[in-house]
Amino acid sequence: MKRFALLGAGLLLSACQMVGPDYSVPKEAAVNRGDLQGALRSDADSVVSAPVPANWWHLYQDPRLDALVNQALAANTELRVAAANIARARAQVEEAEAQGGFNGGVKLGAQRLQESGEAFLQPDKVPVANIGEAILSASYQFDLWGTLKRGVEAAQAHADATQAAADTARITLVADVVRAYTQVCAANEEYHIARASLDLQEQSVTLTQRLRDAGRGDETQVTRTETQFKSLRAELPRYQAMREAGLYTLSMLLDKPVEQLPAGTAHCAELPHIAQRVPVGDGAALLKRRPDIRQAERSLAAATAGIGVATGQLYPDISIGAQVGTIGILENLGKPATNRWGFGPLLTWTVPTNGSRARIRQAEASTQAALAHFDGVVLNAIRETQTSLAQYSALLDRRDALAEAERSAQLAADQTHRFFKAGRESFLADLQATRTYTDMRAQLAAANTQVAMGQIGLFLALGGGW
Repeated sequence: MKRFALLGAGLLLSACQMVGPDYSVPKEAAVNRGDLQGALRSDADSVVSAPVPANWWHLYQDPRLDALVNQALAANTELRVAAANIARARAQVEEAEAQGGFNGGVKLGAQRLQESGEAFLQPDKVPVANIGEAILSASYQFDLWGTLKRGVEAAQAHADATQAAADTARITLVADVVRAYTQVCAANEEYHIARASLDLQEQSVTLTQRLRDAGRGDETQVTRTETQFKSLRAELPRYQAMREAGLYTLSMLLDKPVEQLPAGTAHCAELPHIAQRVPVGDGAALLKRRPDIRQAERSLAAATAGIGVATGQLYPDISIGAQVGTIGILENLGKPATNRWGFGPLLTWTVPTNGSRARIRQAEASTQAALAHFDGVVLNAIRETQTSLAQYSALLDRRDALAEAERSAQLAADQTHRFFKAGRESFLADLQATRTYTDMRAQLAAANTQVAMGQIGLFLALGGGW
């Protein structure tokens, strides 16, 4: 008998195996392609192949911006949703880990019962009685096929994907805060330049009117300068609207009224800038760093584990249990005649049908879809990064060209002003040269804004912050 017991235990142990495929990133996945990992451009003068810092916004060295980001991270509603999703996913992991193994139960009950006599093969009516029961039970479910372990794998992978989604929400929030703050600063700066240009144009209108009145000009010149003045004045509300939009965006992101934003935010008139070249890292680090790539990879792992869960449904569930208790008339509970106990194995098996096989095929198809999505996310990450690098490089080139033009315009304005003071140029020529310089300042300010926004987009594409 002992030999048979040992043989049975050996068979049970030999049957313990994990159904379904073991997960690993497929060799043919895009993330394993060396040509894609080496595709990240880092040869531009504007970037450097240094690791992307975790808190990339600190590169701006702007305490007010740091305060805005910290407050947004503490109060943003999207991050609160992400935190709740993470807590739910972790609870699902705990639920999956609690499946199988030991289980226990207690059953207590009392009722006044009229039992059927024929149920006990008695021809007479059974007397009405007060019946009670008290039963303790315990069981242990064997995970012979690894179905429960595959369920834990799937739940854990899903939790990891949820964490990666939260990381995406975090870096997106930071980028939105920096972008809105930059918009406020840019709008204020461009507004001041536009206001100066408008003042110069107003002087030009006054001058042409005086020349007309003195018989040295005509009405056409006056109309032309007045038209330019009105055109410049029409631009001012646009900058004010940009400023207000940036402030309202910050208000929403920080979950507080505009009046409670950090001091000086609404009056910022200098763009945040980075004094060093932008660090971009390398392609391999990018593919590991971006949270959307990690989310897609973890979703693939969860889908792969789902194949094992579906396959495990083909096999029987085996458990062993025991119970002890007492059942009978209330007054006799606990007496030998009412006591009961038992133990033994239990096999539960739902005979596989075509539906069971179909669920496995569904899980396999879901895995293929998850792999295709994973590849797509990787390719999109490379595309976004390459595009952002190319655009950022072009914006820098344009900004540098405008900076040279602005310096030339300033030099010309200074020279014309000196000639005017020496009586060699007219006041109108001096005014026009100054206005040209102011126009170049406005174009350069707009270009600087585009560069700042391009930096933010580049850091977002690089997965900065993780």
